Amino acid sequence: MYQMIERISHVFPDAPAYEFYRRTVSYRSFLEKIGHTARAFWSAGIRPGDRVTICLPNIPQMLHAFYALNRIGAVANMIHPLSARNEIIFYLNLSRSKMIFTADLFCENVEAAIAGADHPVTLLVTRMQEELPPHLALLYVLKKGKEYLRFPKNPGALTWKKFLDNADPSVSIPEPSFDPARTSVILYSGGTSGTPKGICLTDLNFNACAMQAREAIGMEFSKGLTMLGCMPAFHGFGLGINLHAVLIHGVCCILMPTFNSKSYANMLLKRKPNFIAGVPTIFEALLHLDQLKNADLGFLKGMFCGGDSLSVELKKKIDAFLKEHGASIQVREGYGLTECVTASCLTPLDTYREGSIGIPFPDTEYRIVNPETGELLPPGEEGEIILKGPSVMLGYLDNPEETAQTLRRREDGDLWLYTGDLGTMDRDGYVYFRQRRKRMIITNGYNVYPGQIENVIDSCSEVSYSCVIGVPDPRRMQRVRAYVVLRDGVRGDDACRERIMKELKLHVAAYALPKEILFRKDLPKTLVGKVAYRLLEEEAAREAGPTAAAR
Repeated sequence: MYQMIERISHVFPDAPAYEFYRRTVSYRSFLEKIGHTARAFWSAGIRPGDRVTICLPNIPQMLHAFYALNRIGAVANMIHPLSARNEIIFYLNLSRSKMIFTADLFCENVEAAIAGADHPVTLLVTRMQEELPPHLALLYVLKKGKEYLRFPKNPGALTWKKFLDNADPSVSIPEPSFDPARTSVILYSGGTSGTPKGICLTDLNFNACAMQAREAIGMEFSKGLTMLGCMPAFHGFGLGINLHAVLIHGVCCILMPTFNSKSYANMLLKRKPNFIAGVPTIFEALLHLDQLKNADLGFLKGMFCGGDSLSVELKKKIDAFLKEHGASIQVREGYGLTECVTASCLTPLDTYREGSIGIPFPDTEYRIVNPETGELLPPGEEGEIILKGPSVMLGYLDNPEETAQTLRRREDGDLWLYTGDLGTMDRDGYVYFRQRRKRMIITNGYNVYPGQIENVIDSCSEVSYSCVIGVPDPRRMQRVRAYVVLRDGVRGDDACRERIMKELKLHVAAYALPKEILFRKDLPKTLVGKVAYRLLEEEAAREAGPTAAAR
């Protein structure tokens, strides 16, 4: 991946690589910053194969560290900066990370996690203002940054400035070598059991996905164009498409460290990006903003939606909105999994078939098979979506059982990724997503796994058992709701809710926390005695009304 950045930096040395609050950095300067950061990691004792956890939003320091680690052959372990303390402990222990890189505003939580890790972890801390223009840096410190100036407290911690100052300019780092079987990045996906799985991805996976995406997009994708990068780097869509695919083709990435609909609309109007990519909730929110009421969006050349299903109804609304605001494009839907970096299927440039998620990327093959027998199914018949191609992961970190379930060798001798999703394919190769076989909630584009939340709730002394579902939500697409059956004699009141939430906050990321905790005397069961969560989902859909139920 580093070599791809190095290559484009020699082609367009003076072109802007990224922009952060109007502070633009050229490819030449970007390459220099990566090199300096690589020497700093090397001087700090990081070597090929070592794992370093990056716990940061989309800020320049994250980009410098990500490609610097790749430059020296180390592994970037990417996690959500809002992860709960116990989640971070799990990620550090599973990856055996030697170092964790975070920002001061997340430092208290990360320091607590380091204290709970089962091995020594060095803390590296940066501050947002270090990469902001001077006037914005001062404003940030006065408004928010002063709250975090006391961090880090860890006596062995390195500040970003000290870390870079320690870089030995005479150090000679071995030239990077390409190994298609080397894990370069670890991203995370939840499991049906509630235990997150580390997804081992390679340079080939990311580079192939980036080049396939450009071919699938089917339009100009080069120097002078811009992409608004709001999808986070711990998310395959953010890292693979919003960042890497853009940067290696000379497109300037406008970094957004946080997202809310108002700031996103302001960035659209002020920076006029040519490409935007996001989840359905982002684009749905734009339809209702006064800021965009009379806006001219003619500068848009591409709009790509992933991370969740885009309903036919919402697509029609977005397309009408774009047309009314001077854009000559339609929103294009992609489909994929973190197990193949991100998207591996996209609706074509000029052709749309209602309900379809498009056609597979070049060099990627899709099939629909019987979920029970693995038998190949004919066009139009519903079954499990499986795929193979150069972006498919190596496997799950230290989890051969789950890897064997997901990656299976078929009669052609190749390994196929079994997605766990149900769908169909027509005679022309257009793919149609129907539903997920796995239990999963998607809220604001993030995957939430009910099992993880239920495990925490059930561990509370007051709780007999629980069930977590996704409830239709006009803003988030789904919100997390927990149904809880308490032990005999326990009172289901606000104090009980607070105790359960307090425990959840130690183990579950903020975005995955339940918005509602409902107490029930009992819950519906299947014939084998399991909670019938689908009946609860149907009940919630009826509450939300016919439109949500249909979606």
